Amino acid sequence: MPRPKHVPASDLRLPDALQPGRPKGDQLREILESVATDAGPGRLMPSERFLAEHFGVARGTVRQEINRLVSDGVLYRQHGTATFTAERQAAHIDMLTSFTEDMKARGVVPKTKVLHAEVESALPRLAGRLNVPPGARVFHLERLRYVDDEPFAVERTNLSVDRFPGIELFDWETQSLHRTIEERWGVQAEWNDTAISAVLPDTGDAALLGIEPSQPCLIIEGTLHDQSGGVIEAGRSLYRADRYTVFTQARRSPA
Repeated sequence: MPRPKHVPASDLRLPDALQPGRPKGDQLREILESVATDAGPGRLMPSERFLAEHFGVARGTVRQEINRLVSDGVLYRQHGTATFTAERQAAHIDMLTSFTEDMKARGVVPKTKVLHAEVESALPRLAGRLNVPPGARVFHLERLRYVDDEPFAVERTNLSVDRFPGIELFDWETQSLHRTIEERWGVQAEWNDTAISAVLPDTGDAALLGIEPSQPCLIIEGTLHDQSGGVIEAGRSLYRADRYTVFTQARRSPA
């Protein structure tokens, strides 16, 4: 995303006043969304105080509508109360492909920083997800994902060391996990059990993603399987909701 720039109030082409007879909040939200679209991504929006005084509405009304636009991914907050126009892109649709390949296919530049990469003992819940005995050796990998140099997701995943011996020895900042598993061990992803929920990030994850703890995120918990039904990996990752859109397709099975 481009570095945020200040947008002078004179450049925003704000209406002089709200129209009578219509809810003020609805009008304000429409105006702000239009301004954000015209301004482009990464641009600083007017302050809550300025908007409240300009349109003659309560500051709480302004904050409420800005929060709604933040939840919708139109705006995002940064550095306290500053609000910027968001860039909606890089929707990670196919959970069976590698992150790197998926992002490159969308015309954006991916980058990875390894936060944690160690062999650990599986606790009972994780052991059940990986279909291994409790205490079995598992490789726990945490990576901070970037898109065009902006933090995008904190991905956390676990794999059985018995099934993938030596997996902890690879450089996971430069190599694709899925491609390496397929090329090194001949295992190909076939299907994924996935649960998606909306959450607020804790302070640590918010700092990693460069967002406020009040900004909504998506938790995606999944178990990846191969063609025979064997478990490849089990993970629980956090994605920025303003940069990530989930698409699904549903089809009724024949009766």
